[in-house]
Amino acid sequence: MGFGIVTRHQNNTLTPSLGVVTPPQTGDKPISSGGESVIPSPSGPVSAPETGSTRLAMPLKEDSREFVCGWGAAFINITVTFPMNKVMFRQMLHGISSTSALKQLRREGLKNLYRGIFPPLCQKTISTSIMFGMYDQYGKLLTYHYPELSKGTTLALAATLAGCTEALLCPFERIQTVLQDKKFHGHYKNSLHVTKDFWKFGMKEYYRGMVSILLRNGPSNVLFFGLRTKVKEYLPDTGESWGGNFLTDFVSGAFLGAFISTVMYPINVIKAHQQCQVGGPFQSMRQTFWDVYRSRGSRISRLFSGAHVNYSRALVSWGIINASYEVLQRLLYS
Repeated sequence: MGFGIVTRHQNNTLTPSLGVVTPPQTGDKPISSGGESVIPSPSGPVSAPETGSTRLAMPLKEDSREFVCGWGAAFINITVTFPMNKVMFRQMLHGISSTSALKQLRREGLKNLYRGIFPPLCQKTISTSIMFGMYDQYGKLLTYHYPELSKGTTLALAATLAGCTEALLCPFERIQTVLQDKKFHGHYKNSLHVTKDFWKFGMKEYYRGMVSILLRNGPSNVLFFGLRTKVKEYLPDTGESWGGNFLTDFVSGAFLGAFISTVMYPINVIKAHQQCQVGGPFQSMRQTFWDVYRSRGSRISRLFSGAHVNYSRALVSWGIINASYEVLQRLLYS
């Protein structure tokens, strides 16, 4: 799930920024400043240049912080939540109850519990790093080149572009889907085996479900970055307390993650069905939707099989990501 504008709060919490534009002095060239960045607050206006030429006031040492913290937060999250994700995936694919999915995993044994973790570990750490990092970078570029855009428009465009960039990692998600599907357990040994086998079908085989991922990532990112700071504003102010800040960051991330992933759940169901096929014709989202809908008794509610597990997983997953991201910001860049 790919999903605010950053201010330096009193509790010294750093969140992703869209950068800031300042007017140049006479003779200046567009270069990065070495001073403290001044970030527009969620409720404040986007800084506009006073002259026709602008430059970013963002020190170079801060350019990679969102990438680093996003990667670390995702690594922590994947190692903790992978078993929950596997239960949810089985429900998505087969429309079964969580009890049945757990029984399947129990029968397959502990050795298969973390089967398929390598692709999501690669994909999610890089994807989350791109999500936070490219959102920040696209925001800076948009503010630099189009300072006349409103804050909301800049946020939405930056978040959508970051989601589209994340979608380039579709092959990792594709391989993970195949490895998690029990019908391929006796066919594929590991990620490398899947990767080699896909090659005989051509490059496009790695990108099954790409449209579904694009339609999921863009809106998800807009909702996450657009609401992330606003949700935290409604929570109690914890001042300088690390524990209090961790809790509020966890709660705000958990709420948003659970809400967004539930809204996008049917798209993930369609994506899973598209990606569990190896070879053969490519089905559109519309075709896949009707196939799944009819196979589940023509009941919309059954498209949400596993949604409660997904909701629970997202509560934990995005709570961990959001809180870990902020902790890493404080530890590494305070």
